[in-house]
Amino acid sequence: MASVQIKQVVKDFGQTKVLRGVDIVINDGAFCVLVGPSGCGKSTLLRLIAGLEEISTGEIRIGDRVVNTVPPKDRDIAMVFQNYALYPHMTVAQNMGYSLKLAGQPKAEIASRVKDAAQILGLGELLERYPRQLSGGQRQRVAMGRAIVRNPQVFLFDEPLSNLDAKLRVQMRAEIKALHQRLKTTAIYVTHDQIEAMTMADQIVVMHDGMIEQIGAPLELYDRPVNPFVASFIGSPAMNLLEAEVETASIIALKGNTRWLAPALKLDGPRAIRLGVRPEHLALCALDDPLALTGRVTVVEPTGADTLVHLDTKSGDLVALFRERQSFEVGAIIGVKSEAALLHVFDRSDGRRLNRDMDHG
Repeated sequence: MASVQIKQVVKDFGQTKVLRGVDIVINDGAFCVLVGPSGCGKSTLLRLIAGLEEISTGEIRIGDRVVNTVPPKDRDIAMVFQNYALYPHMTVAQNMGYSLKLAGQPKAEIASRVKDAAQILGLGELLERYPRQLSGGQRQRVAMGRAIVRNPQVFLFDEPLSNLDAKLRVQMRAEIKALHQRLKTTAIYVTHDQIEAMTMADQIVVMHDGMIEQIGAPLELYDRPVNPFVASFIGSPAMNLLEAEVETASIIALKGNTRWLAPALKLDGPRAIRLGVRPEHLALCALDDPLALTGRVTVVEPTGADTLVHLDTKSGDLVALFRERQSFEVGAIIGVKSEAALLHVFDRSDGRRLNRDMDHG
């Protein structure tokens, strides 16, 4: 196992800047997820760590070794790709052991490592099958087994669940997390799916436009997003963001003459803000409640456990999530409000988070 340190890494493709000075420290044994929208640079960064691309400037360390010019095969990493990249003419056992065969390992050692990996992944009865005889989830397990047998210092995952159906993705998510907890090998995982990031990682790196927006534990990013981009990207359904004004130290004025109590803020006067409130932090209230933000129901989405309600309000469109079962009619007028401590306040001009650090505990 090893830590991974990325220092001021820049990657240009001609005149296009893909990474703009990335700094990350990934501790030994951590499960780090790189997350962000398409084109943010996360897969490029993973390829730089793997040695499949050359960095323009900066430094990458795996353990105590700078690997900028080290060939991929000598970096002691193993990569699991979005497409399984299995050899169709080889059995499961042959696919899993092929890299060891190329490295000149004895047959007995290869067989032992393949057997151990197969046992971990539940592939013991499939070792003599060919990829065409396997389901998508089984093929992905074989791809992970091929990585495990190498006993690398670092696992790299490049959107490995993208080709699976929704149910299988949930299952494989849990299996990969359980696998990491068992092996305790440093893992770097790329995805555009923030649910995968939240459920699997102990460290999330949110990327946007070739830069890092925020690094932290999942709940830290959820509770204390540093700017509106992270606030809207982390969390499903996404956080509501409304334009508003800080009127006094304790009052926020929303459009449409609604006023809410403000959380503790780093402010010394009025300010134009973007007010964030998560759908699950909106509560139903009476229309005559002094804090009621009234809105017309436009869409109702029952999911079974929760009910999502889309509202058209004078302050803007928003989504509320209710855990308890409610019966809503499209076109009905309802009132919602939120506790002050659950609100997120961002400067409208530069996006800075204005909440004091004491919020959310």
